[in-house]
Amino acid sequence: TSTATVMLELEFTISGRRWQVDLSSPVDLAIPLQFPGPQPRFFAGEPAHAEPLRAGSYTGEVASGASCNCGVYTLSPHCHGTHTECVGHLTIDATHVATLTPVAPALALLVTVRPEPLGTTNDEPEGRHDRGDLVLSRASLAAAASRWTGDPWTALVVRTLPNDPAKRARVYEGDCPAPYFTPAAMRWVVERDVESLVVDLPSLDRADDGGELVAHRLYWGLPAGATDARQARRGRALVTELAYVPECAQDGLHLLELHVPAFGADAAPSRPVLYPVSEATP
Repeated sequence: TSTATVMLELEFTISGRRWQVDLSSPVDLAIPLQFPGPQPRFFAGEPAHAEPLRAGSYTGEVASGASCNCGVYTLSPHCHGTHTECVGHLTIDATHVATLTPVAPALALLVTVRPEPLGTTNDEPEGRHDRGDLVLSRASLAAAASRWTGDPWTALVVRTLPNDPAKRARVYEGDCPAPYFTPAAMRWVVERDVESLVVDLPSLDRADDGGELVAHRLYWGLPAGATDARQARRGRALVTELAYVPECAQDGLHLLELHVPAFGADAAPSRPVLYPVSEATP
């Protein structure tokens, strides 16, 4: 009798260089959204919640005597859990993540950065800020990525320190409850032609930045105040926020597979997955 062979490795080529992927060791970067249970929350006053579907005399809950479970889930993708968003987040056009996904797996660089007080960096702030705000600076990102600047990655995953598991259920409240990208740091990301950015922060920008959303606009190449997606120079780029990068994933190159449901909306819950890669020997 023959035994079926499961393929656990694949090989791909970028810019004439061959890379091998270990498919047997996926690292899930999505935070499970529990209904109910501990869950991360940003900006929204209430957690995401679920209730049984009610239709006439039917209640979709086996525990209440129904033949099957059928739930109704209430959440805001931007506020509850890991999500991927597109330029439609800032525009009046019907730009949806469903029209920009699925995307091919991408060579991604994972870096770990310790946020620093804005006042200790050389980056000039824009929008509402405080010198004590913790930020990701251009210098910190460039230093973390320096070993891999010559490699052809088009996705960037940023893990911030400290990286305690409590991030999985953190409630972000207040004017500046989490670090954010300085404009100079985001310009560095854009200069690297990053097409998919994954962060463990609730937002690229300060929670209360006066509504300017400078980092988001820089990332999509959208002028200040513009609401027409056609003005975005990088309108196909994607941002994934509120991810969690476990310690088992080491800084360096990975293959990023981004799972996004076909939502006709500017954002959707998502599941980024990393696979370790190594360059194939000639």
